[in-house]
This record gives sequence, C-alpha cells and structure tokens, in this order.
Amino acid sequence: MSDNQPTSDELDQDRTAPSADEDTAPTQATEPEDTDGGEPADTEPAQTADGDADGEDGAGEAPAGQAGPADLEKEGEVAADFLENLLDICDLDGDIDVDIDGDRAAVAIVDSEDGRVPRRLVGENAKVLDALQELTRLAVQSATGHRSRLMLDVAGHRAGRRAELVEVAKDAIATVRETGARTALDPMTAFERKVVHDEVLAAGLVSESEGVEPRRHVVVLPA
Repeated sequence: MSDNQPTSDELDQDRTAPSADEDTAPTQATEPEDTDGGEPADTEPAQTADGDADGEDGAGEAPAGQAGPADLEKEGEVAADFLENLLDICDLDGDIDVDIDGDRAAVAIVDSEDGRVPRRLVGENAKVLDALQELTRLAVQSATGHRSRLMLDVAGHRAGRRAELVEVAKDAIATVRETGARTALDPMTAFERKVVHDEVLAAGLVSESEGVEPRRHVVVLPA
C-alpha cells in the first residue's frame, strides 16, 4: 500500500465530517416577539378603518379588493334577510333600512309601526350591537364569499354616539392647538376611535390609537 493513500479510518472520517457549507452556514436571525401580547403603544398611525374593527376595527383591516356599488347592495340585501329572520325568530319588532355609506354597506334596525326596537339589542357599551354586527358580517361573508365591512346600527345608537364623539374630538383638537401638547382621550370601541380619527384628520392634526382592549384609546397630537 502506498504511503500517500488514505487509510480506511481516514475515509470514514471524511464521510461523516460536515461539509464546509454546513459548518459555516449562519443561523437565520429571528425578530423578537412581542411578549406582552399587546400592540406597541407609539407605532400605530391613525386608521381610517379602525374597526373594525375597524370595528372594526379597528382594527379594521381593509379588504383585498374595493367593493363596488353592486357588491355593497348585495351585502345589504343579505344582511337585511339575515336580520329579518333573526327578528322573526326572536319575536322582536323592527324594520330594516339599507344604505351605502362610502365604501361599505350600512344597515340599521329601526322602530316599526308595530313597535319599538328593543334597546337591549344595543346592550351596555354597545357590546350586544357589536356582537350582532359581527354575526351579520359573517352571514354576509358566508353568502358572498367575501369579507364584509358593513356597519350595523340599532335604534339610531351609532348615529347619536357619532354626534357626541365629534364634539369630543373637536374639544381635543382645540386643546392640542392651544397647548401644543398631546391629549389622550378615554377608552373607546373601534367604531368610536374611527369617528375621532376621521375628525382629527379633517382638522389637519394627527391621532394614534394606544393601549390594548378594553383600555385602547385615541391620542391627539400636534400636526
């Protein structure tokens, strides 16, 4: 046997040793996880679809494609059928109004000639209304195959609350302009935060949502 030929032990070591690529390949870096389970307080910009959550919330994540008027009319029809059946099953009074508000269907349960809409369909802090809205969106999604962003109102609750929130936003805007300091508002639902965000944006200022539910709130900032 030649002195220059490898021994059988050396051949075994060559077969089992890692290649240069395996030995030197870097480990893929991973981003740190959010350990507190909430969203960062200072990094979320004002959202026009906050709840959706956007409700939306809102977050509210926008749909992949913009729904056209025909799609929104279809959403309203499906929602109206679902809600009418629900009212019949529960033996509750109420009529259904369907409209289009910007880029989403708007459906409302209103008082009828037979009687008033039970206010318990709104619930404390509109929790029942929010749940009913989510059920209606799911019914629309099941029928159309597309995620719905429709807004549901009961007995004019959201309309009245919207008017109140516009005044709250105007007061905060005036305070920020006068003092130049950020102003934090009370915790709000995704619908309520969106109303404030829209009002602040129209006034030329900046707003952010901070905190986690149920303490999530709007902060109004100087421009």
